[in-house]
Amino acid sequence: MSDFREGLKADAEKVKEKPAMLGPDVDIGKFSLKTVQVEPISSPDKLAPQIAERAQEVGINTDENSRSGTFFQHDHSVILACQKKEIEGVDILSTSQALKQYDWLKDYWWKAVAVEMDKYTATAEIHQTGGYFIRSKPGVRLTMPVQACLFIGTQGLLQSVHNMIIAEEDSELHIITGCTTHPQVSSGMHIGISEFYVKKGATITFTMIHGWAEEVEVRPRTGAIIEEGGTFISNYICFKPVKSLQMYPVSYLMGRDSRVRYHTLLYGCGNSMLDVGSKAVLSGEGAKAEMTARAIGKDSAQIIARGYLVGEKAETKGHLECRGLLLSDKAKIHAIPELDAKTDGCNLSHEAAVGKIEEAQLCYLMSRGLNEDEATALIVRGFLDPEVPGLPEQIKQEVKRTVKLTSEKVM
Repeated sequence: MSDFREGLKADAEKVKEKPAMLGPDVDIGKFSLKTVQVEPISSPDKLAPQIAERAQEVGINTDENSRSGTFFQHDHSVILACQKKEIEGVDILSTSQALKQYDWLKDYWWKAVAVEMDKYTATAEIHQTGGYFIRSKPGVRLTMPVQACLFIGTQGLLQSVHNMIIAEEDSELHIITGCTTHPQVSSGMHIGISEFYVKKGATITFTMIHGWAEEVEVRPRTGAIIEEGGTFISNYICFKPVKSLQMYPVSYLMGRDSRVRYHTLLYGCGNSMLDVGSKAVLSGEGAKAEMTARAIGKDSAQIIARGYLVGEKAETKGHLECRGLLLSDKAKIHAIPELDAKTDGCNLSHEAAVGKIEEAQLCYLMSRGLNEDEATALIVRGFLDPEVPGLPEQIKQEVKRTVKLTSEKVM
């Protein structure tokens, strides 16, 4: 195992100064790896009140109702990793523990994301500070989601995690991940590597909710490999101010009739810089991809919404859609759709629209007794309403609750 990691670290060292192709460059060195060890807890309801409140805002259920299990990382300390006693067929571990327990995991490590992609992936290998391993075993279909929280509680901290998610053949796995900071933390950096492996006939539904602070830099790096008949559904929500966020998850649809759906909800406010996109490579016959993004720009926020479909085999279909709503003259939304059909028989399409709230809509709602702020909040909530096909009802309600809670706070 040591030789396996040493080779990867050597590759990472070669690119540790390499800027990312997209998004503003960040000086990683200004953030600290120093933090104190946090003691483990026995269940989510043992979290300190301030921490519990922030975790709940990003979808974490502290009483574990309707959850199959919980992973919680505070700074660099994994303080909880467990499934309910009555739940079988799922592994929830830290990735460091999983690498020790499963020798075969080295065959997956850095296969869906390249360690030499940029300095952020390099940092995640050289200075890995945690992450989770979640796996559903063959034929196991979990009815309740697993929840995971990555929490920063130290000012100016660098949190650099590597997550690994595997759905074995004919299994079904739902995950809600919430990322947030302590109320007293305003700055820091989060680098999150997430690798997804969707085996034959399996399904992963992954819902990630970000609730960082105004001076936090965020660099997720995500890849998914989807086999025959597999489905990967990715829902991403970011409603709070953040200094900069750059993410561009890529799915490789390798198997026949594989599926991917990306759904993104962005509320850019303050001076946030959000460069968010997704890419799907349709390599298996009959593969299908759907990407939808809803972006709202307020204050001086800058949003770039990207989408890229690559059709490599016949009988593949892909559609991407981006809608943007501007609530400020200083905010900007830039939609960048790309289609690349490499063979006959690909059916790829896109549509994009960016604009402001129509005056007629405001006037109508205000004529019904709402003031301007109430009318605007109602329009925003309707714009972000996540009518996501195939999303389990329980997770859909979680997303709706987050949309409602956030739209009430940010308006």
